[in-house]
Amino acid sequence: MNQQNLADFIWNVADALRGNFRPSLFGRIILPFTVLRRLECALEPTRAAVLARHHALAGTAVDLDLVLPSVAGASFYNTSTYTLATLGSTSTRANLEEYLSRFSANARQVFEHFGFDQWLVKLEAANLLYLVTQKFAGIDLHPSRLSNHEMGLVFEHLIRKFAEAANDDAGEYFTPRDVVRLVTTLVFATDHDALTGEGQIRTVYDCAAGTGGFLSSAIEQVAEWNPDARIVPYAQEMNPESYAICVADKLIQGFEVHNLKLGNTLSNDLLPAEHFDYCLANPPFGVKWEMVQKAVADEHKNLGYAGRFGPGLPRVGDGSLLFLMHLLSKRKPVEQGGTRIGIVLSGSPLFNGGAGSGESEIRRWILESDWLEAIVALPTDLFYNTGIGTYVWLLSNHKAPERKGKVQLIDASAMSSPMRKSLGSKRKLIAQEQIDEIARWHEACADSETSKLFDSTDFGYRRITVERPLRLRFEVTDASLTAYAAAKGSDHVELFAKLKGAGAFDDLDAFLAAAKVKKLAKGTRKAVLDSLGTRDPAAQPVRDAEREVMPDGDLREYENVPLTQRIDDYFEREVLPHVPDAWIDRGKKDASDGLVGIVGYEINFNRYFYKYVPPRALAEIDADLKAVEAEIAALLGEVTT
Repeated sequence: MNQQNLADFIWNVADALRGNFRPSLFGRIILPFTVLRRLECALEPTRAAVLARHHALAGTAVDLDLVLPSVAGASFYNTSTYTLATLGSTSTRANLEEYLSRFSANARQVFEHFGFDQWLVKLEAANLLYLVTQKFAGIDLHPSRLSNHEMGLVFEHLIRKFAEAANDDAGEYFTPRDVVRLVTTLVFATDHDALTGEGQIRTVYDCAAGTGGFLSSAIEQVAEWNPDARIVPYAQEMNPESYAICVADKLIQGFEVHNLKLGNTLSNDLLPAEHFDYCLANPPFGVKWEMVQKAVADEHKNLGYAGRFGPGLPRVGDGSLLFLMHLLSKRKPVEQGGTRIGIVLSGSPLFNGGAGSGESEIRRWILESDWLEAIVALPTDLFYNTGIGTYVWLLSNHKAPERKGKVQLIDASAMSSPMRKSLGSKRKLIAQEQIDEIARWHEACADSETSKLFDSTDFGYRRITVERPLRLRFEVTDASLTAYAAAKGSDHVELFAKLKGAGAFDDLDAFLAAAKVKKLAKGTRKAVLDSLGTRDPAAQPVRDAEREVMPDGDLREYENVPLTQRIDDYFEREVLPHVPDAWIDRGKKDASDGLVGIVGYEINFNRYFYKYVPPRALAEIDADLKAVEAEIAALLGEVTT
């Protein structure tokens, strides 16, 4: 029985709940029971030995947490004489509560985060508790039969089913394993010491861990490549039920779980002093962060670059770049080996926000710090809850010499295989041979049809403000004079009134001279321009009180000048031939370098891999249309005969 079939088998237990519980609540009951049965199966081989040692230690001051884990052969234990199969049909809840209370504290917390006790009360009230416990007692989840990796997949299939029943977002809690495998391959493949050396220890961190699938796959993959290496997992997750599954999974794998934290990563980093060898994450796509906006904004304002969000803040509608900045705050110093990061993001962090925006400043910080190593475009329809295109960002603060100052873009959007059966929105997967091929493209670090190398500065530009003169024709009519008289700051109304019927003036100085007005106050000048002036491209430029040509706000435009080009050269080549009277507003300067133009960064991925496909010949299209017309005529003939 494969993982999906086993998940379907476990899901069938929910049939017993129908009528007493809404389908949206099935997961709240089935998931903790599945975890409990898995823990029970994991402890079964050493259960008798644990009970015997516990009995021998009764009445002593020995700390059981120091002794019993080694007897259990796990990082957790249980000292109850009950199992799911022996709870009894009369005092089921009391016996089950006693059973749960005898788990070691690190395992007991799992059920506390599930809020399991309240569901036991509800099951008992519905007279279903004993029935459900007996059904789970008959499910074989022993580690000898089902590996931790396979059990993780079972949990993920169950979560997807329950999320669909609840109309919820299953994709927020785990990442498809083929995507995980690709990311971990790209992140770990360059660490030759960890993959070949003996006794190597590496730390790996996931800031949006979900059920812990990213961490589990990372650990398994390194073990495949080098059984002598040891990976120590760290994580934070905000959903209590996902966190509970993550903790249970790591307990069964034999890891200490004090490095796994429950809480919102963005507002409350529970591992503030830690730095890691690897960081892996798939934060929810397009997640809004207004619930933590105050905490994040306060950290940005009060701590600046001493905190996590120094470069800037993205728009509240998408917090993806907040997670990326958080991971970068976890980097180790280069002298300690540095940190490699793999994070899965949607397309918006590549280009959202213009020059000077929070998103652009974050990209600028990353690129100018030379931390971005590569971006890989993934196929669509890879995730359970969305079919959008996604990207893997690879970052490192200890890049290989040949990658210094370079960014590699890899187009792997065609590297997928169809699935026999869709799972939600997931219709494709990346096969292992395709993962290997993408990894080879990354390792080659060369230009090809699917891989392109760029300097970090190639993604930067200066947004210059291009002004054109305000050109107005002035004429006094009944309507314009009425508007002027009603305008704020209007003066000399009687003088301007004498010009009614005098025709139009294409020069402000000539108009004022004709009205015998020598000087205009600031407010009066604005009233004259707004009420008595009409835009006319043939008129003379309007000058202000300092005799400077005034810009026309309606004609103002912005040009993005590549950082690799001089703005004056660009302006003379691209702008002046089309609008000879334009000029650059040199007062608009970048806040960081003080030079003219606001610096921005964006990575327009599709532009670099665009392939022109010429349209079909008209004769070919015409032939197809005639063939369709003939087919329609034949069908109509069959109907009418």
